[in-house]
Amino acid sequence: MTKQAFMQDLQIIYDELQTRQAELNSYFELLDKTKGHPKAEKLITFFLTMLNIPRDDESYMAALTRLVSLREDALVEVMKKNGFDEQKIQKKKEVAYGFVYDFHIQRHEALIQWCEQKKLLTPFYRSLIYGVHYVGQYMTLWQSEWTRHILHTVNLELGEMFNGDDAKVFEMLQRESLLDKDSSGNVGDRCYSVLQKEDEGFKSVAYAEAFPKHVQSVAGALEQLVKRLALEQDDVFGQKEEWIAYFTAIKEALEHSVPDELIGKWAEVDRRWMAVKTPLQVGHPLEYYEDHYRKAVALEWDLRIVNPALQSNSSTKENIKLFASPMAKGFGADAEKIIAKNLTQVEETQLYIGQPMLYYAAEFNGLFSAQVVPNDEQVSAELGKKIFAYADFVLQGKKSKPIMKLSVEMMGETFVKAQRALMETNPDLWQELYDISTVGHEYGHILWIDSDTEMKMNLSGQFKNIEEFKATTGGLMAFFANEKEALKHHVVDDLVSRAVGLMAWREVGEVLPYYCEGLIHLDILFASGIVTYDDTITIDYSKYDAMKEAYQTAYQNLAKHYLNKADAQLYLGEYTVKVTGIYLPKVESVKSFVEHYYARYKAIGQQTVVLL
Repeated sequence: MTKQAFMQDLQIIYDELQTRQAELNSYFELLDKTKGHPKAEKLITFFLTMLNIPRDDESYMAALTRLVSLREDALVEVMKKNGFDEQKIQKKKEVAYGFVYDFHIQRHEALIQWCEQKKLLTPFYRSLIYGVHYVGQYMTLWQSEWTRHILHTVNLELGEMFNGDDAKVFEMLQRESLLDKDSSGNVGDRCYSVLQKEDEGFKSVAYAEAFPKHVQSVAGALEQLVKRLALEQDDVFGQKEEWIAYFTAIKEALEHSVPDELIGKWAEVDRRWMAVKTPLQVGHPLEYYEDHYRKAVALEWDLRIVNPALQSNSSTKENIKLFASPMAKGFGADAEKIIAKNLTQVEETQLYIGQPMLYYAAEFNGLFSAQVVPNDEQVSAELGKKIFAYADFVLQGKKSKPIMKLSVEMMGETFVKAQRALMETNPDLWQELYDISTVGHEYGHILWIDSDTEMKMNLSGQFKNIEEFKATTGGLMAFFANEKEALKHHVVDDLVSRAVGLMAWREVGEVLPYYCEGLIHLDILFASGIVTYDDTITIDYSKYDAMKEAYQTAYQNLAKHYLNKADAQLYLGEYTVKVTGIYLPKVESVKSFVEHYYARYKAIGQQTVVLL
């Protein structure tokens, strides 16, 4: 098969995915009394009955969010409203996870069967697709035990031991050598091990020792995948050896049992992965949001597909260079060295614009809208990174969702209608904004980072809680470096609505870094005067320059903080204060808004509204 024929087949699969996703997104029509959706109603009724949650519009919305959007925070809020205690909520979340898994696995298998029947792509890549699915099923079976052990057992004990004082937990983990070490023997920025009880304390054990049956199953599935690929030829991209080396490295890393050698083993996985440059990409365990204390890497597993029609160059890459180099010069020679290395990574970064084709395990608890990986800075220094962006997938999802009553109450009907109209009538402009905010965010992660930055800045466990702000604001700085007048108001609208919306996530542990990001944004937006709140949010676009200057100052201070490798808590503490375990704004007027928003979120967060 020629490469051109392969890409044509790929476009056929991508278009089919879009059609199938549109059919799934149409389930939200269940909430529209003028339309209805019998298939969705039958499914959601069964789902809610199984969970013993009373059926009303709010529980329907929460159930649809869980099933279609794969987010469980709305369902948790509904369960709290219905008086479920924490233990009951955990059990129900587990039942819901199983239901979502069964539903989506059936959809995956139908798609794979469709590809087989039409003989799309080549035998090599059809074998790859099937093999990824086979591995994914075993990864998914492992997910619940991983969550139970790390998040609901060990982490709860650690929190109780030190009354929720994160800094003391981290101090103990360092003192007792309970964090994985990198290949240089230094404490790493993530773990591929878990804690187990030992006498009066804990010991660190590899996944292979902690979850032997699950690791064996996944390793066996990977071995089968490698055997299948060995029988075929990649006559389109010539990457058979790279794919086999990659999957073999994952198997070896999973089966390795020495905790302090795991980061090195998984760095080798990332190296092998960076060599795979085909328009089908696999996502393996890469990120670590769920485990707040030890950053145990989540059980990610998916297959991503490029949209050939969207695979064009992003202007954001050039704009990142435009602002970062001059800023570094102002900080001195050491800063210039670090940013030069970062910009080499930016230049080497592979950009894939597409959508998830198959997904499993941790991703049944939420798909990302974009991602920059690997997190291993040694590998990134050698080989750059990969950015994945799901532009049209995200747009399709946003357009299908009903209008939320809370959004109208907070932002005003005119604002919400304008945002909706932009998506419907000007998708090209929306894509441009996505490039600035989301692709810019991913490039923004790369800046000001040295090989030991995260480890040194994370002494109090707060690195991630400022890193998301750094990323988004990096994208914003890139826009400021090469502003388009016609986009200014749209960029502000996007920024404000993002910051406000993130306030709903304050009690969702795995997305706490985004909530903290929102708190910092709101401080700057209110202080610059571009945002005020009196019954609804008002945006005063005449204050654009004041806002821009405030962001540039905040970002310069943040860049210095990163260059100094200072504890992230010091920067976060300039904007927030922790009150009974919850981060809140330091400024009283911002705090008042945030508290009001969250109270309204709990009251009406799942209610929808129809605007005429």
